Amino acid sequence: MPVRIGRWARQWYGESTRWGSALRNMSGGNWFMIVFLLLLAAFMLLPLVYIFNHAFKPLHELLLFPPTFIVKDPTIRNFVELLSLTKSTFVPVSRYIFNSVVVTVLTTIGMVVTGALCAYPLSKHPFPGSKLVFGTIVISLLFVSEIIAIPRYVVVQSLGIMNTYWGHILPILALPVGVFLLKQFMDQVPNELLESAKIDGANEVRIFLRIVVPVVMPAMATVTILAFQSAWSNVETSSLFMQDDSMKTLPFYLSTLNSGMANSVARQGAVASGSLIMFLPSLLIFLFYQRKVIATMAHSGIK
Repeated sequence: MPVRIGRWARQWYGESTRWGSALRNMSGGNWFMIVFLLLLAAFMLLPLVYIFNHAFKPLHELLLFPPTFIVKDPTIRNFVELLSLTKSTFVPVSRYIFNSVVVTVLTTIGMVVTGALCAYPLSKHPFPGSKLVFGTIVISLLFVSEIIAIPRYVVVQSLGIMNTYWGHILPILALPVGVFLLKQFMDQVPNELLESAKIDGANEVRIFLRIVVPVVMPAMATVTILAFQSAWSNVETSSLFMQDDSMKTLPFYLSTLNSGMANSVARQGAVASGSLIMFLPSLLIFLFYQRKVIATMAHSGIK
């Protein structure tokens, strides 16, 4: 134990010495850039500070104008109110949360897998009409979901998956931006590397799983974040394809808390706490994959 502590202390002392010498040797321009970036980071953190403090504000602070960033009298009453709103109904809030978790996990996995399987042949095995297919995928980025709402409803009803988890997953399974990002990233993988793997006897599945996927893992992490945010905040499937309240998700429930009411004051505490619950998973997913996202941005500039 003393040896480990001594080794850790020497390592820490060495690191601190190097950092100290680096700070002493920095020019005035570098110091200005560091201060500027710190101020910019603090400014960008203001929305996070606001949404966390907003969820714990009592009602009189929620309606205060001008609004304050820091809560003065924090309370958990907003979360209690959110949980108690469904006591008089047949569907508790825990059911909405469960539906959101199941749908989000399955949809995110499906989006990433289908995106990678679609991008791989477009990038490394071009076929007649592959450019037309990829062009169609890129053009689809220009359209909003409302344009295809009616055709999508007809398809879902014809498949008989209304009021099922498949009705949540299949309509939003395609993620064009994920296919575009993965395809552009796979284009950077040398074809000679794949040819050498084929010479060594590797089949397509092995090449895809052992060579292509590890190389494009930063892009897949970015697609995971985009897919998670798209699935977690989706309200369309609950509104159009779910008539049974027990099959609807948390975002839909939160959107109905103060809709249709005579004023916008009631249930503001529940809405604030619900907004924090909706925001936390996206924040945690981003923090978990932030290094991969930075690697994606770095590689995207390499030609």
